[in-house]
Amino acid sequence: MATGPTRWGVIGAGQISNDWVNAAQTLPKEEHVILAVAARNPDSAATFAKEHDIPKAHKSYEDLFKDPEVDVVYIGTLHTEHIRQVKQALDYGKHVLCEKPLAMNVKETKELVEYARKKKLFFMEAIWSRFFPAYQKLKEELAKGTIGEVYSVLVTMGIQFPEDNWRRDKKNGGGTVLDMGTYATQFASLVFKDLKPVKILGGGHLNNSGADDSSSSTIIYPNGKTATLLTHGGVNLPNEALVIGTKGTMKLRNPFWCATTLETPDGVLEYELPKTDKVMNFWNCTGLSYQVKEVRRCLLAGLTESPEMSLDETLLLAELRESIRKQIGVEYPQD
Repeated sequence: MATGPTRWGVIGAGQISNDWVNAAQTLPKEEHVILAVAARNPDSAATFAKEHDIPKAHKSYEDLFKDPEVDVVYIGTLHTEHIRQVKQALDYGKHVLCEKPLAMNVKETKELVEYARKKKLFFMEAIWSRFFPAYQKLKEELAKGTIGEVYSVLVTMGIQFPEDNWRRDKKNGGGTVLDMGTYATQFASLVFKDLKPVKILGGGHLNNSGADDSSSSTIIYPNGKTATLLTHGGVNLPNEALVIGTKGTMKLRNPFWCATTLETPDGVLEYELPKTDKVMNFWNCTGLSYQVKEVRRCLLAGLTESPEMSLDETLLLAELRESIRKQIGVEYPQD
């Protein structure tokens, strides 16, 4: 990539793409330019382009992938579509940042990881949490041994979604483990980063569509370490992530997946988010800009993976989610 601005194309014109674009537009224009958008419906793409001041609205996804001016594609569509869209983007030589969960299961995740590595193009699952200052600080404190030897992780993520929300519909890839479980497992994986789980125990309840509406899981790591993760689509849980060590605890406050507050034994640290006057759909979403910066950093350094969110870790998260949901009894057609 030349040292000019990173030129982005956006796939999907839904709520998350709206927030992602607004966040990316808080960054300097000499570093990031959003050049093009494409959606299932060309009219939606045209409206989205107009609203966000994006120069090009392509008639199809393929037209955007073919666009020689686009360096990197952000994929903000439903995960049921990711496998086809990521491969097509890579086929046209585009680097890819793809929304989480990356794919429907381990099989699809493996296929995409291998595909990207073969193409030698940058590829990352958009686990935006990892790039928040509060997360970076937590990592730093863990490395310093601030809370001693860590033995336990406790994560809760529950949001009361209406019955008709896609997250509760199996046909649309719904289920709390695939959705919220991504955030919960990435937190456990961050804390116990060099440890391979010894055992994964999962249970929960299915709704009428056959998706899981709740999950309770324990990941057993070596050396007496465990992570306990709760997800729920029918009630609001505390939405905090807690790390417990021999010398104290640290906590990312609600919403832990995009936390601006870290509690440490030495006090409470607050981090300010980038500002925008645009309408956002989800909490703290200007923080999506942190991962956008990371993509550029990696491209300029000639990296095809982010050390903060490697493809090997993406595979591990897929394995954890799949084990938990299968124990609850969730099977997708893609399996």
